[in-house]
Amino acid sequence: MEIWPYIIAVIGGLFAGFINTLAGNGSTITLTIFTEVLGLPGNIANATNRIGVFTQCVAGVAAFQKNGKLKLERSWPYIVLTTVGSLGGIALALWVSNEQFIVVFRYLMIVMFLLIVVKPERWIRDTDPTHRPNWWIAAPAFLAIGFYGGFIQMGMGLFFLAAMVLGARFSMTESNAAKLTVVAIYTGIAIAIFAWRGLIDWKMGAIVAVGQTIGGWVTAMYASKSKRANEVAYWVLVVVVILGILSLFGVL
Repeated sequence: MEIWPYIIAVIGGLFAGFINTLAGNGSTITLTIFTEVLGLPGNIANATNRIGVFTQCVAGVAAFQKNGKLKLERSWPYIVLTTVGSLGGIALALWVSNEQFIVVFRYLMIVMFLLIVVKPERWIRDTDPTHRPNWWIAAPAFLAIGFYGGFIQMGMGLFFLAAMVLGARFSMTESNAAKLTVVAIYTGIAIAIFAWRGLIDWKMGAIVAVGQTIGGWVTAMYASKSKRANEVAYWVLVVVVILGILSLFGVL
C-alpha cells in the first residue's frame, strides 16, 4: 500500500481527536477513513475505531485531571449510569449491524441542533454546583446515552454533552472531562470484547490512534487553561452538528 493512506489516517485521527475532545462525532471522520481509505468492512471498522477513541480519551482525561477540570466528586453518578448502559449496547453490537440506525441518527442530529441554537447562553455558563437533577429523568437518560454509545459510538459525545450541560448544568469544559472519562471506561471494555471476537484490525487502529491521541492531549490541555474554552467548545459543537447534518442528508 502507498504511504498516502497512512498519512491521511494520522491527519484524520488528529482532527477527530480535536473534535471529540471539544464536542463529539469525530468518529464520523475515523469511520470514513477506515472504510473508504483503509478498506475495512463496516463491522471491523466499527470495532477498530474504538482503539483511537480509547487512547484519545485516556490522553484527554490525563490532561484535564492535571489541570483540575475533572470533578469526579460531582460527575461520578453520570459516569456510572452511562457505563452501565453501554454494556447493553456493546452486547447488541456483537449481534446486530448498526448501519440501519444511521437513518435514525440523522434526525437525532436535527434535534441536537435545535437544542444548541435555542438559548445558547446555557452552553457557555460555568458549572452550577448547587443544581440537583431529577433522577427519575436523569437516570434513564444517561443509561440510554450509554447504550447508544456502546452500540454505535458515533455522536455519543454530543448527546452526553447535551445531558451534562443542559440537564446536570456542568460547564462545557467539565462536561468534556466527564465525557472522556466515561468513554474511556466503556471503550476499554468494548475493545476487550471485540478483540475476543476477532473484529479488530490492530495495525490500522494503531495508525489512526496516533493522530487521535495527539489531538486529544493537545486539545484537552488548551481547554483546561483557556478562559474562553466554554465558548470555543460551543462553536465547535455548532459547526460539528451542522456539518454532520449536511453530510447525513447527502448535501456534502
